[in-house]
Amino acid sequence: MKKILLILLCLNLTIQGAFSYSTKKNDTKQMFQNGKLNIMEINPRTFGAKDLNGNGIIEPELGETTGNFISAIDRLDELKEMKINAIHIMPVNPVGKLKALGTAGSLYAMSDFTSINPQLDVKDNNISTFEEFQNFIKECHKRNIRVIVDLPSCGAYDLYLNHPELFYKTEEEKPVSPADWLDVYLFKTLNDDGTLNEALLDLHKQYIDMILKADVDGVRADVATIKPYEFWRKLISYTRAFDTNFMFLAEASNSWTTPPCKECEFTDFDKLFKAGFDGYYGSYFNFKGWKNIKDLKKQVKFDRKLSTKYKERKSGILSFMTHDEQSPILIGGYNYTVQLIWLNSVLPFNSYFVDGIQSGDNFIYPYANQAAKKTYTDNLYYYVHKGKPDIFNFSRKPGGEFPQLKKEIQFSNEFKNYAFSVVSKGDFKTLKTNNDKIFAFERKLSNKSILVILNKDRINKQKGTVNSNFFNNNYTTIKGLSKLSIKKNKAQIDAEPSEIVILYYEK
Repeated sequence: MKKILLILLCLNLTIQGAFSYSTKKNDTKQMFQNGKLNIMEINPRTFGAKDLNGNGIIEPELGETTGNFISAIDRLDELKEMKINAIHIMPVNPVGKLKALGTAGSLYAMSDFTSINPQLDVKDNNISTFEEFQNFIKECHKRNIRVIVDLPSCGAYDLYLNHPELFYKTEEEKPVSPADWLDVYLFKTLNDDGTLNEALLDLHKQYIDMILKADVDGVRADVATIKPYEFWRKLISYTRAFDTNFMFLAEASNSWTTPPCKECEFTDFDKLFKAGFDGYYGSYFNFKGWKNIKDLKKQVKFDRKLSTKYKERKSGILSFMTHDEQSPILIGGYNYTVQLIWLNSVLPFNSYFVDGIQSGDNFIYPYANQAAKKTYTDNLYYYVHKGKPDIFNFSRKPGGEFPQLKKEIQFSNEFKNYAFSVVSKGDFKTLKTNNDKIFAFERKLSNKSILVILNKDRINKQKGTVNSNFFNNNYTTIKGLSKLSIKKNKAQIDAEPSEIVILYYEK
């Protein structure tokens, strides 16, 4: 049996040659459609934050610095080292301060379409926040990192007061908050006669104008399902008239089938794709609850079939971890986090990570939901979603107790890029096991194959037998130090909780 892949140590030259990004030719759409993006989601208010006293809260009045686009540049080489080639930036728009959640206001409570959040400004540097944003994007592009920006789905109360005509209202003439989204209000996309609200569409076009001017490469549309087909068709067509390769990712899923409120529109993923979206989330965030490998097989098969259903190829992100999901460290610990990281490298879609995962952040904040010493909104509490990145306050830079996870992301992305033909085009075949908690599947293309065996149990060790006609001892161990023996088309495995084993064959 061969030893752990030495090839990972010399992959950089291969990767750099395969994924060059010439002087601003936007290839983001094609990269996404083909599953070639390794995306990191970042919160611009925390990405480069400086928490001097270590209490988790950034206190500008004490001389501490909130995240901004200038300090964010200092971390781009870290992303490049992990082989991240795209970032998804949470919303960069100004946020509302009235009826707010948290002491800084939610990043998703948009108060203006046509400017950059002044909270991200570096004072006294003689350039505007927009110019700082432009400089950040230039620095991303220098490092072959594409930039996808988040488009919020709803508006803040501040925006409602200034433009009530943009919002749905109840019979009592109050704006509508979808579901439990307590600090945002539902845009009125359709007039009473069923025609599009052109004023709202025009504001979205102005948003597009702004980010195109900044040289942004794509958009992630927050809760895209609550706007109608025709709205998205027109906005996407408007955008593509300026940049045919501009990417649109919908926050949508095949497992989401109902609107979040009675006033909401509901446009399913099929109509969103027909409107021009290049991809969606899929349902990999449900992986933590899947008890049978058939669930994983069903989702992969569904998404692969979906990718070729339309005139243009579609794809998705491997949404095992998003800012709406609890940290995998909190859910299942270190091994579980490693398992999710490596699953991103062996499935035929775009890898997706959240800033903080590379260091094992559990997103538990000691100040959560406590009374605040100082607030910049009308809310007097540090509102926080347990185990999720803090999008409501001026919070610390993501961190954690497992910095070695950074290498796991780096190596997994290197392996994905090295074995990309198998990852993107290879067959997906589940393998029989005598233990339902042992998941096993094979990715095979011609004379190359990737074998994945994992323990789905996050708490207990599991033993099992895996059957495959392709088994032999001529493999290279990519990941896993499990007790594994292979004899006559069978593998015996004794796996730690959440352990994942990846073997690579090449005849």
